Amino acid sequence: MSQNNSILNLLGIEDQNIKVLKVETILKNNEEWKLIHASLTYPVDRCKNCGFKSVVKNGLRKSHLRLASLNGTRYEMILAKQRYYCSNCQTTFGAITQLTKHNHTLSRDLKNQIMALVREGLNGELIARLCHCSASSVRRTITERVEPHYRMAVLPKHLCFDEFRSTKSIMSFICCDSETHQLVVKLHDRLSPSIIDYFENRYSRAERAQVETVVIDLNAQYQSFIYRLFPNAKIIIERFHIVQLAGRALDNCRINLLKTLDKQSREYKIMKTQWRLFHLKQTKLNPEKPVYLRGINEYMTKQNAVDLVTSKFTDFKAVYQTYQGITQAIHERDPELLKAVLQDYRTTNTEMNTTINTLKKNRQAVINSTKYEFPNGPLEGINRKIKTLKRTCYGFANQKFFFLRIDCLFA
Repeated sequence: MSQNNSILNLLGIEDQNIKVLKVETILKNNEEWKLIHASLTYPVDRCKNCGFKSVVKNGLRKSHLRLASLNGTRYEMILAKQRYYCSNCQTTFGAITQLTKHNHTLSRDLKNQIMALVREGLNGELIARLCHCSASSVRRTITERVEPHYRMAVLPKHLCFDEFRSTKSIMSFICCDSETHQLVVKLHDRLSPSIIDYFENRYSRAERAQVETVVIDLNAQYQSFIYRLFPNAKIIIERFHIVQLAGRALDNCRINLLKTLDKQSREYKIMKTQWRLFHLKQTKLNPEKPVYLRGINEYMTKQNAVDLVTSKFTDFKAVYQTYQGITQAIHERDPELLKAVLQDYRTTNTEMNTTINTLKKNRQAVINSTKYEFPNGPLEGINRKIKTLKRTCYGFANQKFFFLRIDCLFA
């Protein structure tokens, strides 16, 4: 194999019309550059403009091409392209190569290298340093290579709805497939008209009628138009939000009770230092094995510590039992138990009243969370990656470009 072919193979250049003349190393701006001097020429029989056989060679024109980086070194090719002159139509044109696009200086391999780093979620400045180009070149490459999605070919049967903070503190709507976790759509805001407009203008009523379930959080806004968009869909409240809502009511009741107790009492110390015991499942409160509980500095079973508090404060006991009933029903996927907890609840002067009223208001959607296995976890994972991208890139000012970066992560 000739030296010319060896260099071209090393650089991943398949154009056999390029001939390497020499390779030199220079130091510029405290950075090592590899300059590859090459020529591009091939025989031309007819003019590309008029088609006559009146073409002659007409000198060379040098152009600088940016090649993909190897081992962190910057590679540039000074390519002398053959010029041609047609004596019939008196026009000139030059030799072309598939190494780059017409009138572009970045090679296709370099752009592929940029996109590979973009898909890893790196920020533009870091990608520019690694690929030895400018940050604006990285941005132009992303805009050139990534097309915004218009719609999915087939609307999934199971959807997840949520929102995320995009640019300038704007909350944007996001939706994904509950089964495949594929991103369905991102909208510039989470307003109902925008969501309705997107689905109604891109999917027919027959397509939307195929949707079977939609998983949401306790956002009443979504429930107001889901049946309009998806007439046959079942609304499912995300299980995590149900447990979280009940847990916050339990903590709020505990904190309000702490404010009324003597700080030296055993009940205060248990509720202050061992608050996690009240969030444990009752099956994990071992009633037989004593353990050392820090804060109260005593040996006792976890069940005894909980009973010591609940036996003295009846309102807190009612809240605690309601929380345990909700979590047990969610964990065991028991709709009958969840119905019983909501129906048998007796009002107390605590935040649990608001929680139960909220769950009763969304009764069927809450019950559906125990009947179906679809969670909102996949969408929360997508939102987590979006937050990581924003933090890595130090935020975004342009929402359209931000959405293109998101598409790069989930392409």
